[in-house]
Amino acid sequence: MVKNGYIEAIGHYDDVMKSPAASNIQREINCSGQCVIPGFVDPHTHASFIGLREEEFAMRLNHASYLEIHKMGGGIKNTVQKVRNSPEDELCESTAKRVLNALKSGTTTMEIKSGYGLATEHEIKLLKVINKVGKITPLDIIPTFLGAHAVPEEYSNRENDYVDLVINEMIPSIASKKLAQFCDVACDEGFFSVENSKKILTAARKSGMGLKLHGDELGDFGAAKLAAELKVDSVEHLLATNDEGLRSLANANVLAVLLPATAFSLGVSYARARKMISEGVPVALATDCNPGSCYCESMAFVFMLAVLGMGMSVNEALNAATLNSAYAIKMNKKVGSLDKNKQADFLLLDGESPTVIPYHLGGSVIKSVYKLGEKVS
Repeated sequence: MVKNGYIEAIGHYDDVMKSPAASNIQREINCSGQCVIPGFVDPHTHASFIGLREEEFAMRLNHASYLEIHKMGGGIKNTVQKVRNSPEDELCESTAKRVLNALKSGTTTMEIKSGYGLATEHEIKLLKVINKVGKITPLDIIPTFLGAHAVPEEYSNRENDYVDLVINEMIPSIASKKLAQFCDVACDEGFFSVENSKKILTAARKSGMGLKLHGDELGDFGAAKLAAELKVDSVEHLLATNDEGLRSLANANVLAVLLPATAFSLGVSYARARKMISEGVPVALATDCNPGSCYCESMAFVFMLAVLGMGMSVNEALNAATLNSAYAIKMNKKVGSLDKNKQADFLLLDGESPTVIPYHLGGSVIKSVYKLGEKVS
């Protein structure tokens, strides 16, 4: 039973109907033959960008690696130039379109990172867009500052100078404007060193931001150990993390956000979800929606890959795509499960259990999407 957008009572129909509040029910929804699950929570996206990169996808099909494309001036740098040249309203329209596509696929809460500006004014522009999209669409949008996504062209071979800019100019400005809830850093081969990643995240924590870390996607770089040391809110990717790194995450109780659609798109091995779970690492799932390595807004597709590609059980994937994902962005008290006093964000599936998501390959199993108790798709 839902009141004012929140779950007032939940349980067996007969028990709920015995409660005093049941006399005030104004509308009933017949969900017979349909499974009801929480709305998906997508805790890692780069959905605020302009322009696509199909040509780079074609290059990868011809065996060019992600890092090779990046070194040739493609990848993140390609999108940075387009974002810098685009007005705020154009970026907002482009971002909102992808967010609404995600909504149709069952996502009711989404994190969106900046990171395609790589200059103070453009990072602020992106974060303003991300915050605005949270107001003009039905979703809860969580903004993350990712100024340390890559070293921009104008700072080529001057990583330390750019890190100083991020710490001394970007973080204070963004924190004073309250534009981001989290700070993220790309700590990996060809991106930011462990030492510089630590400096940035330490500064961000002092400014009041939560911490996230891209890490160990392209190689076993030591990002997992840094994530454990700093006890970040979540560490993402982890395709190449070694056993010692995983144990450090488990010991520090740091949540791992896995991105199987990215591995699928890049044609590389998935993160070792089963190993992480057996070691006691809490696991969440996300799309990594971005214009380069993973143009995907569908958490249902990610759910399917988690089960069929990473060996997770249906229940593990469901928890990872909802409640654990909510923990990754500190939204677990509001969303991620169907409990009394939480937001009435839920999906109706065309099947009698969540198993229908990986079972119906390529099928549209999300029949209805409800946000705060109202049907939005």
